[in-house]
Amino acid sequence: MPAKIAIIEDNAAFRKIIDIRLKAEGYDTVVAEDGLTGLEMVRNEKPDLLITDLMLPGIDGHKISRMLKFDQRYRHIPIIMLTSRDLEEDADIAKQCGADAFIVKTTKARIVLDVIEKLLHKVTDFRETA
Repeated sequence: MPAKIAIIEDNAAFRKIIDIRLKAEGYDTVVAEDGLTGLEMVRNEKPDLLITDLMLPGIDGHKISRMLKFDQRYRHIPIIMLTSRDLEEDADIAKQCGADAFIVKTTKARIVLDVIEKLLHKVTDFRETA
């Protein structure tokens, strides 16, 4: 069964690009365009991994990450912050909020896919030993 990846991205064009690329790689995807809807989607769908933008309407990516990582039911879900902001401060805050990776949107797709595969493999290994 393919891994399910949740995408929270307010830019419609970028959201569609990520969705299409991940589906082409064989992943199932669920998408939301704002923080509040995305947080509820993650709680309902329980994806294997979350990709979220940092700056979102409603709730930003930092708050989403913090809310999920500090909740026992969702803390195991790897979170990738994929953002156009390339500030060291944002990366540090993302890490403090529990994000597993911080990637700038200009990064090549293959690099993003490699990070996804690593994080999913890490979760799979953890579940098998638990």
